Amino acid sequence: MAASALTLLRLTDDERAVLGELQRRVFASRPKDIKHERYYQGRQRLALLGIAVPPELAGFETVVNWPRVGVDEIEHRMDVRAFVRPGNDKADEELREAAEANNLDSEFPLLHRQTLKLGRGFASVSTNPDDKDMPHITVESSREIAVTVDTRTRTITAALRLYKSDGAFVMFNRATLYLPNTTLWLETGGPGGWKVVDRDDHNLGRVAIVIYLNRREIGDWLGESEMTDLMPITDAAARSLTNLQLAQETHAVPPRYVLGITKGDFVDKDGKQLPAWEAYYDRFMATANKDAKIGQLDQADLSNFHDTVMFYGKLASSVSGLPTRYFGDNPANPATEGAIRADESRLIKNTERKMSDAGSQHGLLMALWLRFKTGEWVDGNRVSTLWYDAGTPTFSQRADALQKLAGGKPLISREGAWDELGWSEARKDRERGYFEAEDQDPQITAANRKLAELAAPPVVP
Repeated sequence: MAASALTLLRLTDDERAVLGELQRRVFASRPKDIKHERYYQGRQRLALLGIAVPPELAGFETVVNWPRVGVDEIEHRMDVRAFVRPGNDKADEELREAAEANNLDSEFPLLHRQTLKLGRGFASVSTNPDDKDMPHITVESSREIAVTVDTRTRTITAALRLYKSDGAFVMFNRATLYLPNTTLWLETGGPGGWKVVDRDDHNLGRVAIVIYLNRREIGDWLGESEMTDLMPITDAAARSLTNLQLAQETHAVPPRYVLGITKGDFVDKDGKQLPAWEAYYDRFMATANKDAKIGQLDQADLSNFHDTVMFYGKLASSVSGLPTRYFGDNPANPATEGAIRADESRLIKNTERKMSDAGSQHGLLMALWLRFKTGEWVDGNRVSTLWYDAGTPTFSQRADALQKLAGGKPLISREGAWDELGWSEARKDRERGYFEAEDQDPQITAANRKLAELAAPPVVP
């Protein structure tokens, strides 16, 4: 018995080989991931752009954070509404409870943002030791995970997560190795550098982790950052803004000149010598030297810097699909609802494409959750994901559309109208409760019947 337990806490030769390959992949992706994180946070420095900035001018460095705009404006529109099982057309109550128990309303935005930012995202499912009927769904850090994929079946064959315990001073000291039938938790130490501290032989037949890819290509399992096209334009704009900062200090103040005068002539009313900068910035300059000539040149025109930055903003708009107003080109008059929708057409379509990719992976994630809970896979191993509208809708726009659809007659049902308004399942349940309460109140029922009679069209004999 003891020997069997000892065997379970050791890595096999095959497991050790898989771990070594995945560990190499985690380290190989780190430089690019760190670069993307810096651009998203607006912390890339001009030194990284190949510009030698003297230390005394470091305070003039200015970085415009357009990469964050390119990521966040898409992520803000990717809101999951509900999940539907195969063969059904209504939101699944059990999956809604799973989403609420695992805080997916707040976790999915993190997953979407990470996928857009780094090109890939991951979420895992694991057994909940405190409640077996409510397995854990966890959004993982893309910078800590690497996977191997069977290109024939397009399924993950193994995954590794490297991380560190709270308070540790090393890059990582713990790991989780995901295999098709087993999940192992490891710590540094032991033979080969790792020892097994826990093991879950779940026998799923597949790795308990789901990968999300941005700008997915056939045969590519790394994805591409949504910021790729924006980063070089951001660098160019940063150069212009830094030059603008320097120009403001050196050329924005009108230059003055004084001819036929010496330094000793700059004195105050008591005859004391004036400091050079005080004499330069003094509004009035006077001297008793009758041969002195004092004048002022025009200040430099900095509009070329403004125009250049706005030009870069238009380039950023063209490659990202975001409206130019997202990059500082704001018109004087606010746009109408229709104009906003037209202006965002590329952004909306781009977001819908990403929702389609992410939705299929969300479906796999929820199917995996059901497998952990029930021990069986759902039919077709698929769960559909319903999303809220990726556009910029307004209440009046939706209400007007519904009224036109109705045409004075009940063209769509009450529940259908709720779906068009984008109400959540919780909101619809609350409204159903209100209707049930009204039906049980005789006074409200009589009043509703009277209103229906008044609203009914007259009977033509």
